[in-house]
Amino acid sequence: MRQQAAFKIKPSLYPVFNMVNNRHISLILLSALLYSQAGAASDAIEPLKARYQKLGALPFDVDRGRQLWNRKVLHNRSGKMRSCSNCHGTTFTKPGRHIRTRKVIKPLSVAIEPSRFNSMKKVEKWFKRNCKWTFSRPCSPQEKGDILTFIQFETWRK
Repeated sequence: MRQQAAFKIKPSLYPVFNMVNNRHISLILLSALLYSQAGAASDAIEPLKARYQKLGALPFDVDRGRQLWNRKVLHNRSGKMRSCSNCHGTTFTKPGRHIRTRKVIKPLSVAIEPSRFNSMKKVEKWFKRNCKWTFSRPCSPQEKGDILTFIQFETWRK
């Protein structure tokens, strides 16, 4: 036997009621999927920041990260000025381009590139390479945390 709903709907409104419910359910499922992908894509950021703080970093700061990101440093061997923004750009939703190899660099925004920041090992590998390339030295835990905080701020506020 069919159970009755707590409220009555006119039989002529059944198709409209079902269409509205299906549309709402679809939107809810799509939102949940996008939220879970964005969350999964950035799974490595918070554990890395926690690790850096255990290594003695102070609370991380967006402005310090922004300054570091845009800091121009004279490279020892090439004699050219380098900064993170030279290759990655200042708009994290767009691809960058390596200044020497001209290879395309995927956007840093996890909304555009969901695979960004999903592996602590990869993030550390790229910090090692990019800090050496840009600053001619490894980045400190403080600098890494500030950069990650800046990237988070820039990619999630838009």
